[in-house]
Amino acid sequence: MRITILNGEPDAASSFHAYLETLTHRLLASGHAVTKLDLAALDLKGCTGCFNCWVKTPGECAKCDDSATVCRTVLDADLLLLASPMTMGFTTALLKRGADQMIQLIHPYFVVEGGEIHHRARYAHYPVFALLLGAGPDSDAEDVEITRTMWGRMARNMKSHLAWSAVAEGNAEEVADELARVA
Repeated sequence: MRITILNGEPDAASSFHAYLETLTHRLLASGHAVTKLDLAALDLKGCTGCFNCWVKTPGECAKCDDSATVCRTVLDADLLLLASPMTMGFTTALLKRGADQMIQLIHPYFVVEGGEIHHRARYAHYPVFALLLGAGPDSDAEDVEITRTMWGRMARNMKSHLAWSAVAEGNAEEVADELARVA
């Protein structure tokens, strides 16, 4: 399976970053093709809502940054793992900024799906979503559930679904094995 990990941890020396490294090595050792994007190392200017990616440069951000790398890597994956510690009850702004870049992967046009209005798909294939959270001291079970719900809605808007979510606790190898069974 092809797995893309969007790492929203801004601190490369953190325990969450080390946890992701262990998880990545386990997935690679299990025969999966893994691409881990450390978002802190990328030049992501952030979406300004100009909608050029929908109108003037369909499917491509008009800004010169690494959003094309993020989008290409996401589309090449079978499973997209959104990974972030929780800060003040939610994922990091870095993960949100990286995910906002994916707006160019859908059309500006709408369709009704399941009784809701959603954007049309731009591509035939979108990865299944997964979410790995590092719970912080200022996050509780309600914060985790709200975060799961929000990213589940984001996955649905991206023509997919959130198939798995977990809080990074315990053995990273066991979490990697559980994640690998998802897709």
